[in-house]
Amino acid sequence: MSDLPVHDHWIDGRPTAGTDQQRLGDVFDPATGQARSRVRLAGVADVDAAVAAARAAATTWSETSVTARSRVMFTFRELLVQHEDELAAVISAEHGKTLDDARGEVVRGREVVEFACGIPQLLKGDFNDQVSAGVDSHSFRQPLGVVAGITPFNFPIMVPLWMHPVAIACGNTFVLKPSERVPGASDLVARLYQQAGLPDGVFNVVHGDKVAVDALLEHPDVDAVSFVGSTPIARHVHEGASRTGKRVQALGGAKNHAVVMPDADLDFAADHIVAAGYGSAGQRCMAISAVVAVGPAADTLVDKIRERTVDLTVGPGSRAGVDMGPVITRASRDRIVDFVGQAEDAGAKVVVDGRDLVVEGHEGGFFVGPTLVDHATTEMSVYTDEIFGPLLTVLRVATLDEAIELINANPFGNGTAVFTSSGEVGRSFQRRVKVGMIGVNVPVPVPMAFHSFGGWKDSMFGDHHMHGPEGVRFYTQAKVVTTRWPHVSEESLAQLNFPTAQ
Repeated sequence: MSDLPVHDHWIDGRPTAGTDQQRLGDVFDPATGQARSRVRLAGVADVDAAVAAARAAATTWSETSVTARSRVMFTFRELLVQHEDELAAVISAEHGKTLDDARGEVVRGREVVEFACGIPQLLKGDFNDQVSAGVDSHSFRQPLGVVAGITPFNFPIMVPLWMHPVAIACGNTFVLKPSERVPGASDLVARLYQQAGLPDGVFNVVHGDKVAVDALLEHPDVDAVSFVGSTPIARHVHEGASRTGKRVQALGGAKNHAVVMPDADLDFAADHIVAAGYGSAGQRCMAISAVVAVGPAADTLVDKIRERTVDLTVGPGSRAGVDMGPVITRASRDRIVDFVGQAEDAGAKVVVDGRDLVVEGHEGGFFVGPTLVDHATTEMSVYTDEIFGPLLTVLRVATLDEAIELINANPFGNGTAVFTSSGEVGRSFQRRVKVGMIGVNVPVPVPMAFHSFGGWKDSMFGDHHMHGPEGVRFYTQAKVVTTRWPHVSEESLAQLNFPTAQ
């Protein structure tokens, strides 16, 4: 174990082992089940050092022109293009997803950088001439100061890129606490920022666990926190950051439904449900996990999903021709297997069973095969819990109204989709469901970077969604200025009653 490489923190423009050098965690290759490196686990003093570096850099960076900040983002964007394959390889090795899937993650994250390149336009204020006699009024937005990002394992580069490019382009400095399971991409991003000309201290990385998270939530010099993860932790982050006076956005878990109407193209629907349910081994916050088959669509749809599921190739993400890799940990695999057993015991039908999958040559890997469960009910744990694995659960309802009622009764409200050939159904669905992101014949409706990402209900805590226009608003605060320049000879109109426009 002592021969394994170690991921250091990145503070004030350089790697550092920090003060708590005895706390280390293993970083596994999920395809083999073996540790491939180790990662520093920050103590409170390490978080203090990162925040201090960010605070020291904030004064100068916030005064840097929007043009100069935009140029850094343009250069950073080009470096992400140049290093796309390297980033994808690191992500695949630590997460387990296929190389093509990892490249897609890099591209979708890079789109947020492209959005941030337009920061001069995004930060333009408003001006009103002559709001009263000789009085003008204008508004503008300023950065918050030091902001922190706490990100999950499932998108090692894309989710952090939802946060720090917008925050930094707005003039803030940033402290990133990535998942300790997938530290490699964040290390490389820190170096790419430095190559792009970002001043030292503007972007910092502290690796760690709950100790680092709580230190960021409690730190008096952190002005805002962005988080993506499970709902219990999102609630903890929202409450902790709010209690200490911080602005906070915390995205939680999901149970994303795909409603399939009888008038849908069932081959098209099955293709896209399989891709949306099993891509990245189901470890996406926008993955489809619950399929709601309406009326006579059910039997045919299940058959078509089954046919496609059994044809999927499972193996290490780096191997050509693999459709789906392993899940992130052995505990995750065992948890998914247990949910399938619970569903079977409760009366659901296991149509495709991936519990006993073994990948030749990778017997120690954290593999579970794509699994399809039919005739589930809303009381079963396979439906009520967020599973985060390659498990599609089919529920059957008679009408669109029942499908919408089912979705709206669920505590999560991240994403949902409907498959239909009816414009009326599509329009009614998108207006009636209580969900933040909706697809019509699009199973994974992740918004483009120039729109904002965020769910409803227990999938989102805070007032602002992520990236896009709401990201700019989250990472800045508004000022309104009212101005008068009176002539020397002008009579003063000052009076004690409340001022009104003249």
